[in-house]
Amino acid sequence: MNGVGVVAALDAEARTLGTAMRRSDGLSALRGGELLAVSGMGGRLAAAASRRLVEAGASRLMSFGLAGGLDPSLRAGSIVLPCEVVSRAGARFLTSIEWRERLGLAIGNTRPVVGGKLLASAQSIDAVADKSAAFRDTGAVAVDMESLAIAEVAADARVPFVALRAIVDTALDALPGAVVAASRGGQVNVPRLIAGLAAAPLDLRALIRLARRYRAAMRSLTAAAHAGLA
Repeated sequence: MNGVGVVAALDAEARTLGTAMRRSDGLSALRGGELLAVSGMGGRLAAAASRRLVEAGASRLMSFGLAGGLDPSLRAGSIVLPCEVVSRAGARFLTSIEWRERLGLAIGNTRPVVGGKLLASAQSIDAVADKSAAFRDTGAVAVDMESLAIAEVAADARVPFVALRAIVDTALDALPGAVVAASRGGQVNVPRLIAGLAAAPLDLRALIRLARRYRAAMRSLTAAAHAGLA
């Protein structure tokens, strides 16, 4: 084990990390020696997963997965390695400078990498106008639902923390209502998504566009994982 504990909210995000061997404690061991916890979506679940990793011996914590874009200049697939994670309530957690710079050098050979702030949100920011307001008010380049909670656990445990996030929906993309509804409960509910599309067929075009964005983001996560997480 190399001391890195990785929290991914979704099974699909975790799969980009490569082969993982399930352990008896519910965590998984990655080929590079990292420990992995798939938490489900949201801060409460991410915090619980982070604590399990620390208890299992992780001496560094990473938030890994997808993010929504707030900076209009960011395209789907851009990798965000934020220098800090912030909340609208004023919380602020810095990421490890050395670890972040090492990751940036490794990933930057194959994918665009940006820094800046990562905003925490209790739910996804769906509307373009709301994304624009969040960018204006906070200066954050991207938003996710888990990184702040992971950063809080890392701070309590006094271990280094970084976030590695790939942009999926850009600042100019509105999330289809069917996707938002299907994402409640910790994982994406495919039957609920299909039912939502049946009830709102006009969402289909936006979903097709989002699917292209999603594929770009997953390719970037895979490239980042191949570059190394330590």
